[in-house]
Amino acid sequence: MALHAIVRTVGPMDRRQVLSLMALAGLAACVSSNEKERSVETITYGDDASQFAELTRAHGASKGVVVVIHGGFWKSLYDLSLGRPLAASLATHGWDAYNIEYRRVGNGGGWPNTFDDVSAGIDALADVDGLDTSTVVTLGHSAGGHLAVLAAGRTAPTVPVTAAISQAGVLDLATASEENLGSSAVKAFMGGDAFAQADPMTQIPLSVPVRCIHGVDDDIVPISQSIGYVDRAKQAGGDAELIRVEGDHFVVIDPSSQAWVRTLKVLEAL
Repeated sequence: MALHAIVRTVGPMDRRQVLSLMALAGLAACVSSNEKERSVETITYGDDASQFAELTRAHGASKGVVVVIHGGFWKSLYDLSLGRPLAASLATHGWDAYNIEYRRVGNGGGWPNTFDDVSAGIDALADVDGLDTSTVVTLGHSAGGHLAVLAAGRTAPTVPVTAAISQAGVLDLATASEENLGSSAVKAFMGGDAFAQADPMTQIPLSVPVRCIHGVDDDIVPISQSIGYVDRAKQAGGDAELIRVEGDHFVVIDPSSQAWVRTLKVLEAL
């Protein structure tokens, strides 16, 4: 379905989100056009059409792997094209960028399938030739932030996550459900009210650093989601930090923004 048709068929909050994403999609197309010389490898980690990732190798010596996990309230309406501009920028700045697709609500996803896909996608890095996985940072936006932080707390993974960056992430599922974020997106993702097993708040503290980057004017996922997570993590002795940036929900995934400049600096410090 074309984006202009999608805009007419979704609810008011989603409509505003789609319009913002349309602008970012134009940026993604521009990046793709200007980066034709850059090889993007497709890595499959399962039999489903959504079980794949795009690997963009670093320009020059690699600083590590950044796993890009797109958002969209876990809905099949949105896909990994949202992460392509970030992946291109990361590769330019010396990171191997691994942009993951996964099953979402509406195409076989939801809990636990969506998280199982992200976990399997990350572990598939172990079989990629010429890739150093001693540094693996998950970087996720919105619902992707939830998955990025959750992935950092996996038990005995094949490829451990060494740090997580949440960009305007949904990090408190119970509160997000109470506040009806994403028009009941949490309940649709979970299939009910049993949030504990999928809630990053129940993992606190993680054994790896977590950085939460959030726009102060975000009215889709309020900054209170990041504030609450970081406060509780610090109280529990975790290594967590909140980075406030100017802008809305989407500024953090705009590679031309100051928020993205801050994100690159955060990556360098991990």
